Amino acid sequence: MTSSLAVMLRIGGLFGALSVGVLSQPALAAQDTLSVAVDRASIMRAPEGTATVIIGNPLIADATTQRNGVLVVTGKSFGSTNIMLLDGGGAVLSETIVNVGRPADGTLVVQKGGKRESFACNPRCEPVLSIGDNAEAFSATATQITQRNGMSSGSRSE
Repeated sequence: MTSSLAVMLRIGGLFGALSVGVLSQPALAAQDTLSVAVDRASIMRAPEGTATVIIGNPLIADATTQRNGVLVVTGKSFGSTNIMLLDGGGAVLSETIVNVGRPADGTLVVQKGGKRESFACNPRCEPVLSIGDNAEAFSATATQITQRNGMSSGSRSE
């Protein structure tokens, strides 16, 4: 056997041993992607045996566990985070990237110079609270919503 052929066989044997080692390792959890709108909820299924739910940044998204492995994921703020699901031994069962964005419904954004206001238009336009809006408009809308909610529950907020 020539020396170059012997080297090739040794290298081939090394790669074969490496590939058997890699294939015999437990598979890592696959990453999925979930898109959620701000202030909206989406359903996600947890694999059987899930014992722990980890949320990368709870300011962007939050999750609530329900029966039968159902997770309700709520968009809190614009951005991207992850949700990891672990079994009782701490092994990662799944990791999901959660992208939170603006809802694709009838929201109209009005830019007045450096000031921005958002309106829900379906079909009549009404002011809504939206992250990034002018602080004055946001505060006025939030105050009106709080007062209205207080009136409907029988208490007065001023």
